[in-house]
Amino acid sequence: MIKLQVIGNLGKDCVTNTVNGKNVINFNVAHTEKFRDAQGNQKDKTIWVECAYWTDRTGIAPYLKKGTQVYAEGTPEVRTYPKNDGTTGVSLTLRVVSVQLLGSRTGGDYQGAPAEPQASYQPAAQTSNIPSASDITEPVDDLPF
Repeated sequence: MIKLQVIGNLGKDCVTNTVNGKNVINFNVAHTEKFRDAQGNQKDKTIWVECAYWTDRTGIAPYLKKGTQVYAEGTPEVRTYPKNDGTTGVSLTLRVVSVQLLGSRTGGDYQGAPAEPQASYQPAAQTSNIPSASDITEPVDDLPF
């Protein structure tokens, strides 16, 4: 089994379709890496992944808007297609098993989210039961592993 994980921003709003009685949410995710070439010039390389999420749970679709950062995982599929110049193009498609919303490019609330009780994304509160360094009274060399 090959598993592909993608974190990136949506390039446009998702499209929900019904194919042979099954729902599919189509969206594309872009990830841009910044690097320096051999001459030291700053370069950007963007990789686009087309995603197809076959699911009956289409409630996430209103939140899959352009610029939203998502984590998607599933199995990769490579597709070929004829280009206008007669050559063959290749695209990477992800058959999504799960998708999670991570944030939006503008931060804060999602743009264009529906007016529902969960219309805006709020990160989980940063409260935890982990003690601070000053609260630890055990010797440092007494590690549990």
